[in-house]
Amino acid sequence: MEARKLSMKWFELWESGNFIELPITEDFIHISPYGVIEGKDTYINLIEANKDKFLGHRFEIHDSLYGNDKSCIQYTAIQDNFRLEVTEWHYFKQGLIHKIKAYYNIPGEIREDRKLEAL
Repeated sequence: MEARKLSMKWFELWESGNFIELPITEDFIHISPYGVIEGKDTYINLIEANKDKFLGHRFEIHDSLYGNDKSCIQYTAIQDNFRLEVTEWHYFKQGLIHKIKAYYNIPGEIREDRKLEAL
């Protein structure tokens, strides 16, 4: 699948809440200021346990770059009165997202209501 379509599918599935269908590899890795999550099952389980923090966002895409095996997307994630400025690199393998490196603008400490619950 073309890089742009694959990255846009990621955002569409998040907005619809259909995270089970995310186009990620079994050995998916997500790296962010919140930590490193390794493995599709671990990632999906973390989302399931923290739906209130992961679901219900809409995304305003501000800028993007697309290559053969990666994309970079700058966006704002909006959920009620919560806004998060993000830049993500999506790295692809065999037509799926293999790794995401996410850079968030998190001023100060992460609010207690935004912290993820451990599995």
